[in-house]
Amino acid sequence: MECLIVEDDFTARKLLQEYLYDLGNCDVAINGREAVDSFKAALEAHRPYDLICLDIMMPEMNGMGALKAIRRVEKEYGIEGLNGVKVIVTTALSDSAQIKDAFKTGCEAYLVKPISKGSLLKEMEKLGLLPAKVSE
Repeated sequence: MECLIVEDDFTARKLLQEYLYDLGNCDVAINGREAVDSFKAALEAHRPYDLICLDIMMPEMNGMGALKAIRRVEKEYGIEGLNGVKVIVTTALSDSAQIKDAFKTGCEAYLVKPISKGSLLKEMEKLGLLPAKVSE
C-alpha cells in the first residue's frame, strides 16, 4: 500500500508513520502544497497513493485546499469515484460544520486527534484498505 501522511506537527506525523509502518510505504508532506505536489508526482510515477492521512490546519495550504486540489488532479487524470485515493482527515477540529465540509470536499473518513492506531485501522478496514477481520 502507498500512503501519504500530510501533517505539519512532527509528533503527530511520527505517530501516524509508526501506525502505518507495517502496512506499506509512507511518504510525508508538511503542508498542503507539498501534499498536492507529492500526489501529482506519485501519479506521474505510476505509483498512486492508496491512502492519504490529511491534517486540516497547516501552513501554506490547509488540508481542505489540498483536498480540493487533489480531487481536481484526479479529474485531470480521469480518476473518478471509487477509483480515487482514500482520504482520512486527521485533525484536532471536531466542529460539526467542519466535519460536514470535509465530507462535502471529498474525504472518506474523519478522525479527531488524538488518533489511536485502532481507530485508524478500523477506518482503513471500512474503506477496503485492509482485509476484513475474521470475527466470531
